[in-house]
Amino acid sequence: MAAESARGDAALLDVRGLTKLFGELRACDGVDLTIERGEIHALLGENGAGKSTFVKMLFGSLEPNAGEIRWDGRPTAIASPGEARGLGIGMVFQHFSLFEALTAAENIALSLDSRTRISTIAAKAQALSHSYGLPLDPYALVGDLSVGERQRIEIIRCLLQTPELIILDEPTSVLTPQEADKLFETLERLRSEGKSILYISHRLEEVKRLCDRATVLRNGKVVGHCDPRGESAASLARMMVGDEVKAVERPPLSERASTDKLLRIEGLDRPPATPFSIPLRNIGLAVHAGEVIGIAGVAGNGQSEFFEAVSGEVRQASPGTIRIRGKDAGRAGITERRMMGAAFVPEERLGHAAAPAMKLSENLLLSRHATDARAFLGRAGVVKTAAITASARRINVAMDVRKSGEDPAAASLSGGNLQKFIIGRELDRKPSVMVVNQPTWGVDAGAAARIRQSLIELARNGSAVLVISQDLDELFEISDAICVMHNGELSEPVPITEATFEKVGLLMGGAEPGHSAAAGAH
Repeated sequence: MAAESARGDAALLDVRGLTKLFGELRACDGVDLTIERGEIHALLGENGAGKSTFVKMLFGSLEPNAGEIRWDGRPTAIASPGEARGLGIGMVFQHFSLFEALTAAENIALSLDSRTRISTIAAKAQALSHSYGLPLDPYALVGDLSVGERQRIEIIRCLLQTPELIILDEPTSVLTPQEADKLFETLERLRSEGKSILYISHRLEEVKRLCDRATVLRNGKVVGHCDPRGESAASLARMMVGDEVKAVERPPLSERASTDKLLRIEGLDRPPATPFSIPLRNIGLAVHAGEVIGIAGVAGNGQSEFFEAVSGEVRQASPGTIRIRGKDAGRAGITERRMMGAAFVPEERLGHAAAPAMKLSENLLLSRHATDARAFLGRAGVVKTAAITASARRINVAMDVRKSGEDPAAASLSGGNLQKFIIGRELDRKPSVMVVNQPTWGVDAGAAARIRQSLIELARNGSAVLVISQDLDELFEISDAICVMHNGELSEPVPITEATFEKVGLLMGGAEPGHSAAAGAH
């Protein structure tokens, strides 16, 4: 009884000197962290600071080289995610672990008691999702869902395991503000029930709102602990990066932006590809040289289908539906549209924007073998390794990509660093048209500012930039006008000088119908 009483007074999780080595790289270097019962504890740090490595050790996905983990007062070795879940640790990863060919309920079932019927799991998941304000269709195929909808599956799957400690890695990066607010209510309710949460996020205002304490990592080491409610977003960012984060500057539009249409979309219709897809209806939009147009919208309203159509992943019946630099591109594929001067960055980094097992230089060659054939390929298609390596190195320096080796596999980078490389890979071409879906998903404050500033500078140097984002703060910071995607329709552009969060929020909720046909005349 005495031992039980002592454990009852102990912290739920007490980590001392946790260290993880990858060759000579100390991804985590003697990390100390304590989480009390009923506490929401923030883990902060820039991309590559060691946050993901640390939580993977807590969840049994990685084995530490040194240090001790004490769970409920007892020294504990966590050899696998199954053992972590058995202890009462649940985790929602930044990169989702879902099978696209299975339904939401089937994916959830994989981590639960195999004796439970799918229909029972589906009913429980649906009830839990509605009670937490994160609506979920348990019978929808994951492959047909948006990134935001997949995030809901991960969160509900974790909550169904009734964990004592929930680790959330960038949980709001693909949620709308309304969905994020519902999630915060859920987390606060869990805290009131005595559950503990380790919260990783680069959105510092939500950390200030939600978290009781924060531990800050830099280069794998703990550099500070604080009460985030007593800090400003700027002071937290300064602790993370060790310096001031430069504010994003958006110079006024030039006269050229009003005349030269580099990307024009007219009468874009697309029937639903699956029973769960959103049809696109008569979308029209023009993006001029020199300007950034933002596309806002609640996840699952046609943004993914729109990106696929604009990028050439799905071709159109009429050549003139999409025009790039005055040329018909509707029937052109991705490579042909790239050859016209366009660049594209999809929302899903691993598997879509980059091949996980391939090196950064190899991913660079995959995306630019046609546009940079003279620079990267010799006679008979012989690869110029030195030229590709030099280009990859230039991109890494320009975007401050933190990595474990000279030319590592894409999957070995943290999510934010991989995003910086992918954005940099396209910016390095200096494209005339740039279309980006969720440019700063899971990226720290410093890197987000760098990416946003780079997109603005690309536009101001004469390119047309189209940004699809669920981060309204981001869109208001970089856009010259904002459109809203709702139920497969695109609103007319709202000039940033006239845009308000309330006006854009109403459009996102469908309070006003889209007038996409007229938008093409913008």
